[in-house]
Amino acid sequence: MSLEILTPGLATTVQDRGRFGYYRFGIPQGGAMDQYAAALANRLVGNTDKEAVLECTYLGPKLRVDAGTVLAVTGSPVDVLVNGERRAGYTRLELAAGDEVSFGVLKGGAKYFIAVAGGIDVPEVLGSRSTYPIGRLGGVQGRAVQAGDTLPVGAPPQATLPRMEEVPEDLLPDYGREFTVRIMLGLYDHKLTEQGLRNLTEAEWTLTPVADRMGLRFDGPGAEWKQEEQPFGAGQDPSNITDAGYAVGSIQIPGGTQPIVLHCDAVSGGGYAQAATVISADMDLFARMGPGAKVRFVPVTMEQALDARAERKARFARVWS
Repeated sequence: MSLEILTPGLATTVQDRGRFGYYRFGIPQGGAMDQYAAALANRLVGNTDKEAVLECTYLGPKLRVDAGTVLAVTGSPVDVLVNGERRAGYTRLELAAGDEVSFGVLKGGAKYFIAVAGGIDVPEVLGSRSTYPIGRLGGVQGRAVQAGDTLPVGAPPQATLPRMEEVPEDLLPDYGREFTVRIMLGLYDHKLTEQGLRNLTEAEWTLTPVADRMGLRFDGPGAEWKQEEQPFGAGQDPSNITDAGYAVGSIQIPGGTQPIVLHCDAVSGGGYAQAATVISADMDLFARMGPGAKVRFVPVTMEQALDARAERKARFARVWS
C-alpha cells in the first residue's frame, strides 16, 4: 500500500531512529526529534522501533491511504481528522481504502508523528530512512514531502496487532510552557564569567521562533564570556575557539547573548565554544516546546545523567513490553 500526499504541511519529513556511525564525517545522526513519541506511534500500529514515521512541524499534511490499514498520531497535541471527523491522538486508528487524514491547529509544542503499519518504506541511505535536508539524504529524495508524492508502505512486521490500542496515561509525554532541561557543564564553561555562568544555570530562558532540527535559539539575560586573548586560529569574539567537535545537545552562546542548543541535524564541529551539553535523556523535550516556552538549564553530575538515561531506557522498555 501507499500514502498519497495531498497537501504537504509546513515541513513534513520521513524520520526513524537515526543515522549512526557517520558523525565523524560530518553527517549528523538525524532521526525523529522526539524519539519517545515516535516509538509510541510505532508501537500502537504494531511496528518495531526501526520503522520510519512522518515527522510533522506545526502544520501537518493531508494524506490519503489506498488500502485498509492502521495509523497512529502521537507527539504534540493536535486535532486528528479522518474524512473530516475528529479522532483521538495516541490511539490506533483503523482506516479503509480512500480514507483521508488531515490535522487541525497545533495546541502546543512543535512536532507530532504519524506511524502506519509497516512503516514508510523509502530506501535506506547509510543505514537509515531519515531525511537530512541539508545533505539531501534519505526520506523522499532528501527533502520534505510535497503534494503529489506517493510514499510506499512496507509490510507489517507482525501478523497481529499489540494489545495496546491507546497509550495509557502514565506513558503519555508531558506538554506545557515551562521546562527543566538537565545539562552537563563543559567543555568551555570556564571561559564564562561568574555572572555569565549564573545566568546560564539560574535564569529563565525563552525559546525564540528561530528553532529547527539543527538548533534552537533561546532569549534571556545573556551569558557573557571572559575577555581574554584569543588563541591562534580562533575568531575575535570571546565565544570563538579553535575548531572543535560538537556533541549532540551542545549549547553554544555566540557573542554571549542567546544560547543555541544543537539538535539532531546539527553540524559536527566548528569554532564556537560549548558552554554545556544537554543530557541525552532530555533531548526529546525540545520537540515539545513551542516559541515562547520557558526553560531553565539545570546542571547535573555524570552519575545523575547516567541515572536519567537508565530511567529513559526503562520507560522505552515499558512501551515495548
